[in-house]
Amino acid sequence: MPKQPAFRIALVQMACAVDPNENLAKAQWRIREAAGRGAQVVCLQELFRSQYFCRQESTELFALAEPVPGPTTDSLGRLARELGIVIIASLFERRAPGLCHNTAVVIGAAGEIIGIYRKMHIPDDPLYYEKFYFTPGDLGFRAFDTPHGRISTLVCWDQWYPEAARLASLEGAVVLFYPTAIGWHPSEKEQYGAAQLDAWQTVQRSHAIANAVYVAAANRVGVEGPPEGRIEFWGSSFVVDPFGEFIAQASSDREEILLADCDPRRIEEARRSRPLLSGRRIDAYAPLLERCL
Repeated sequence: MPKQPAFRIALVQMACAVDPNENLAKAQWRIREAAGRGAQVVCLQELFRSQYFCRQESTELFALAEPVPGPTTDSLGRLARELGIVIIASLFERRAPGLCHNTAVVIGAAGEIIGIYRKMHIPDDPLYYEKFYFTPGDLGFRAFDTPHGRISTLVCWDQWYPEAARLASLEGAVVLFYPTAIGWHPSEKEQYGAAQLDAWQTVQRSHAIANAVYVAAANRVGVEGPPEGRIEFWGSSFVVDPFGEFIAQASSDREEILLADCDPRRIEEARRSRPLLSGRRIDAYAPLLERCL
């Protein structure tokens, strides 16, 4: 079997307006720009069609949800087919009345949906009231075949769970994509901001190292919400290689398209020099299925 060649990925880091149609149009424009710069797989940030509405609990905001397949996947499918690329889009999925998910959709180069992942770990923190809106995912941790290699997409809060990264990697993914919406509370930034950003990067770099895969996190930028409920999204989208080394990193406050080349041979190199997967003691891990020991 021939070796899979290197391929180019792009992360779209952007600020979001109130109007979902404006955000979709901007995302499409950015996708075109990324494809024009050689990107073969383009990943958008979490819930890119709107501002981050989970800052508050409001039944009216369920109107933002849409079916999958639906208007956004149809629109992005046409664009993927035109450009001949793979697109990863994070959406507020309306599965049934009162049943919604935070869903990442992988759209193939022919415009078809080739994969769906529903966010498994759902936060419930101040200004991140996601459990009000999203039912936890029921599809497990998956990887999907593309013309450029097998990829997996997790979503934001999943970043903190090594089990998610491990299972996606065991599914054969060469890149773990994390569409993201994370930032600072204004009252916390001065004291804790640097440590929070460092922890966010460090835990994801550890997933790359432990599993010998590429990790790519696409975050948003900008300040959203009123003074009493405001989040400053910290951007800093990045890609690390299977050794955890940064190969691309965005700013904390500007819209950007981040490009990185992913070479499966780098995975082979990492796993030969550090055979962590073959050394796993699967006979001893049953306690991981317990809530607490």
